[in-house]
Amino acid sequence: MDLRLSGKTAVVTGASKGIGLACVEALLWEGAKVTGISRDSGNLAAAQQQLAAKGLSFEVEAIDLTDPEATAAAFERIGVPEVLINCAGAARRTPADELDSKALHAAMEAKYFTYMHATEAVVRGMAERGSGAIVNVVGQGGRAANALHIGGGAANAALMLASVGYAKAYADRGVRVNVINPGLTRTGRVDEGLEAAVRASGRPKEELLNEMVASIPIGRAAEPAEIANVATFLASPLASYVTGAIITMDGGVTSAI
Repeated sequence: MDLRLSGKTAVVTGASKGIGLACVEALLWEGAKVTGISRDSGNLAAAQQQLAAKGLSFEVEAIDLTDPEATAAAFERIGVPEVLINCAGAARRTPADELDSKALHAAMEAKYFTYMHATEAVVRGMAERGSGAIVNVVGQGGRAANALHIGGGAANAALMLASVGYAKAYADRGVRVNVINPGLTRTGRVDEGLEAAVRASGRPKEELLNEMVASIPIGRAAEPAEIANVATFLASPLASYVTGAIITMDGGVTSAI
């Protein structure tokens, strides 16, 4: 299917690994011109090499998105893209007995403010142009409380509300904002969460992982490319009447309407 993204400009945050890198690849296959953002220039270079082996290329910017001034300066260089997909930042999972105000602040800085700084840098420019699509890859932890993910879950919940708020505020000026909430996805962040679960429960990591997978009706974790496919569709003109949507991608775990 042609998503009509050929020649469109796109920025993906958190672009060096996992879902972010999968989004870069999906956009490139659709013919978009992509700039990938991540904090680590080494990881970005490795990502460029990985996609170069598939005949794909993209520009990169090494930026700490927790810094609003650095974020704004980067988008001054890049310009206002037609598509922004936010995947940057992940709040560390922390057992409740280890949670303190420092960890709570860190969770908001890592997840909420990284997305908000990038959004702030582009949304008004998109509105002035009369078009733009923002997709925030957030996480189901903002909907279902988890004792290991209180700080990150709160950041995710705040992101969902902010995303829908931006969608409503800018819908009449051609800007669409949507959310994807992945469940368990095969990225490096799974190991970090499992280590927190091991500390909290004392149970073996493999046992905990098997239990998590067993709770998924589809019977497996998601692949990053599966999340990226939906993000790319939402960013495309084919989703022109979709805004303010929150799409669950957890393999059927959430049995609620």
